[in-house]
Amino acid sequence: MLEYISFGLLALALGFKHSYDADHIVAVSNILKNSKSIKNAFKISMSWAAGHMLTAALVTTALFAFKDSFLPVFLGHFEKIVGFMLIALGIYSISSTFKMHSHEHSHDGILHRHFHLHKKTEERRHYHRHMLGIGIIHGLASNDELLMLFTASLGITTLGGIIAGIGIFSIGVVLGMLLFAAIFTYPLIKCSSAKLYKAISFLTGGTSVAYGIYMVMAVW
Repeated sequence: MLEYISFGLLALALGFKHSYDADHIVAVSNILKNSKSIKNAFKISMSWAAGHMLTAALVTTALFAFKDSFLPVFLGHFEKIVGFMLIALGIYSISSTFKMHSHEHSHDGILHRHFHLHKKTEERRHYHRHMLGIGIIHGLASNDELLMLFTASLGITTLGGIIAGIGIFSIGVVLGMLLFAAIFTYPLIKCSSAKLYKAISFLTGGTSVAYGIYMVMAVW
């Protein structure tokens, strides 16, 4: 019984740690910066986690079924896909700064200036789909922690137990990403500065492009 509890705690800890992988933080921050509330940021993060959980389960099941084949080596090439995705996200984030528009209006005789992005309503609705897709791609490249979890499970449990472990792992991923979403989004919601938004967009976009190039070159 103790070994199963230890396995569950390991899965939870690995999941929490995994949510803070550099490629995850870089990718998710490019979308989270457009959140209008903490609630919306949480929903976006949950969409990412759902996609991640889906492919993480498939990858681990494949590792269990084909552990003696070339599959573990083959999975390493998914890092390249993540790299290209990060480059695309970075370009998107930087280009979003050119869609900004400021306007003035008055409240009780006091003039205020606000800024907003020229984004279609339909585009905003697609944020959750975008994050689901990003999560799916990230799940394909979740090799390090999943391999550790898979190795720890050998001789302890069956495929069903491993799937349960992935479920606990995914809870850790969700908790870690929700914490990041709250910390990252709160200052942006409280501060409506256009300069801050542009700086964040260039920072997250530039970092995404640079890290994406690094990932692609590292596995080329």
